[in-house]
Amino acid sequence: MADLKGNITGQLTKSPGYDAEGTVSPDGKKIIFTSMRNGDMDLYTMNIDGSDVKQITNTLGYDGGACFSPDSKMITWRASRPVTEEEKKEYKDLLAQGLVMPTQMELFVANADGSNVRQVTKLGRANWAPSFAPDGKRLIFASNHEHERGFPFNLYLINIDGTGLERISKDSSFDAFPMFSPDGKKLIFSSNRNNGGNRDTNIFICDWVD
Repeated sequence: MADLKGNITGQLTKSPGYDAEGTVSPDGKKIIFTSMRNGDMDLYTMNIDGSDVKQITNTLGYDGGACFSPDSKMITWRASRPVTEEEKKEYKDLLAQGLVMPTQMELFVANADGSNVRQVTKLGRANWAPSFAPDGKRLIFASNHEHERGFPFNLYLINIDGTGLERISKDSSFDAFPMFSPDGKKLIFSSNRNNGGNRDTNIFICDWVD
């Protein structure tokens, strides 16, 4: 944890390996994060002070990039789910080296305690960086599912029941990590646009009109 000036005020986890991708719930009570402490990449929650750590996913595959809904009652995240024995072996072999290659990811939602898991997208390729719209009923996310070569990435909006998919951005490079302002009037995201042809990624903000 750190204060708003960036001064570290305390260490919350002490497990060896990967504890990362932490997000604080809007009510300030919980943190959700990804950890390899059980030998797989799963989601965990803990109190804001690091106490009461609970594992909330247990399916083989990479679970990451989780965040809470505006009312702190739900979560969304990206997950790879190796199915065939070949896919499972490849995933485990990479994980043993501390690596993942999540080129196939779909979006999921669940209650904040990990119960009532539902798969939102079934688009193929990489669907990731989800966050909730202020109404808590939709997700905005990045995806390359419309492009055979896996690029570019654009932003999409979808209802949490998997209906109503809508493409939001149409740039020809990389748009990702979208988040709404709490009042729903602004959208912020990262993009490779307007970078003079190099690989720089910058932050953009725009008005949101529903």
